[in-house]
Amino acid sequence: MSFFTSLSGLRNAETDLRVIANNIANAETVGFKKSSVQFSDLVATGSATDPRRSPGIGATVAGITQDFVLGPLEQTGRALDLAIDGDGFFALSNPFSGEVSYSRNGNFRLTAVGELEDAFGNRLQAYPVDPAGNPTSTAAADVAVPVTNAAGVSLANVTINNRGIVIAAYADGSTEPVGQVALAAFAAPNGLRAIGQTKWQATGDSGPAVFGNPGIGTYGEMISGALERSNVDLAEEMVALLTAQRNFQANARAIDTATQISQTVLNLRS
Repeated sequence: MSFFTSLSGLRNAETDLRVIANNIANAETVGFKKSSVQFSDLVATGSATDPRRSPGIGATVAGITQDFVLGPLEQTGRALDLAIDGDGFFALSNPFSGEVSYSRNGNFRLTAVGELEDAFGNRLQAYPVDPAGNPTSTAAADVAVPVTNAAGVSLANVTINNRGIVIAAYADGSTEPVGQVALAAFAAPNGLRAIGQTKWQATGDSGPAVFGNPGIGTYGEMISGALERSNVDLAEEMVALLTAQRNFQANARAIDTATQISQTVLNLRS
């Protein structure tokens, strides 16, 4: 039985090492959220078992949870870099499938036809607004920045204020609000499914996305010219790495000791 108990410990330590390694690998990934492993013990008992003589049969992984605490905000000076100072996720639509994913990575770019997208071509979702910058609908859609204004003047640049209003500026000095960034929140963000590229998908565990406006209620404000760095603390992860390594070594040593005891018993002669 000691073999199986220590084997479960080896498997758990391996899982812990994999999660820690992933955290360390993404220490510089914008918008990344670290994860941690929770374990639970296994106890083999029956109705006739004396509770004072239950040594247990090892441990198992109870779950891997994501930590959505705010990471440090880093100024970049780039107008289309956005950070959310508080709760919420950017909503991004895949232009081919229409599938919506959610991210804290606010590194956006403007296409030649006036669309705001991330590095992978997913379109930023925003509310349409009136000339005063007030949302006119609660249905978010792709941001469409006119490349020329009504006078036929070319687009000069695009900025986004702390309310998430996307403002187009033209060569003649005129400006025009074209949308307000829509933020998504979830009842249980730990239930979101990570799909890579610092994006998540909604699941039954997370609940559906609830959209809102930046800076209103629990939704964070927009900080233009900044990005949210990974919330991984390298010093903390290195300590956890050493602990997981020691756990792995200790369980391997327990298997070695059990092997030696078994060998000794088998070699006994009457």
